[in-house]
Amino acid sequence: MEVKITVVIPTYRRPKLLTKCLAALNHQTFARNEYEVIVISDGPDEITAKAIGADPKYALVKFLSTAEKKGPAAARNMGWLQAKGKLIAFTDDDCLPDQAWLQTIWQNYKGEEEIAFTGKMIVPVSQPPTDYELNIANLETAEFVTANCVCTKNALVKTGGFDERFKMAWREDSDLHFKLLENNILIHTIPAVVVHPVRKAPWGISIKEQKKGVFNALLYKKHPQLYRQRIKSQPSWKYYLIVLLFTGIFLSLIAGSNPAAICCAAGWLILTLDFCRKRLAKTSRAPMHLLEMLITSMIIPFLSVYWQIYGAIKYRI
Repeated sequence: MEVKITVVIPTYRRPKLLTKCLAALNHQTFARNEYEVIVISDGPDEITAKAIGADPKYALVKFLSTAEKKGPAAARNMGWLQAKGKLIAFTDDDCLPDQAWLQTIWQNYKGEEEIAFTGKMIVPVSQPPTDYELNIANLETAEFVTANCVCTKNALVKTGGFDERFKMAWREDSDLHFKLLENNILIHTIPAVVVHPVRKAPWGISIKEQKKGVFNALLYKKHPQLYRQRIKSQPSWKYYLIVLLFTGIFLSLIAGSNPAAICCAAGWLILTLDFCRKRLAKTSRAPMHLLEMLITSMIIPFLSVYWQIYGAIKYRI
């Protein structure tokens, strides 16, 4: 029977998460011979290959890998280019598609040559959530995410698929979204559900996450108007002001102006504490989380500004 839908999943050395995702796909209400699953490792990954190959439940899963680590955008491109289905459904290895996910997708497809769908994300979080959980929960209100989206193969060909310059899992979905809009390809919201459990994050994860800011510059360079309309209307001026005030402390001291140094220190402290307060507004008050928010709130503005400037220089924007 003809393959109607191809499911593409990028992964890299996370076999325990991946097998849970594949188990959810094995229990779809959609006929098993009408869809295929392609898993693409972002670089050689013998551990995951063995985990899939050793289990007969995944005998129908096609496993591929890129020659080197290039990021999820490159992995997804390899997947959809190998696809047999007219519809390409994307999800991630740490997600759990609802059992009616594929059935809902197909019921909403009317044979269009160029169309895209975006589904519903559910992110279960603790109550109250941590700052990291709250950030992941933003997926529930995002316009278009690759953890739950579908495109016809023709739509992907027309847009060129994913831009492989996005080396991390950040903004590559927004880039595809914007390319679909710019090519006048309709995007419909459908009730196809994918659950995204939040994994336990290491302490200070928000510091590491700042590196993703490099790709904000690339997305802005490619789609300046859409970026300002749908991502961020203006730069994070408060971060720049925090950095400027902190720098002003030392410059004032060097110049021998203690009053100016005190004013800069007071301004820096007020803005930093306000930033910390906003992050804590709807999150956990556990002692370790409070300490994490205080320390990372002092570091984040500097790293954010650094990576934004780095990206601006790298992509000449």
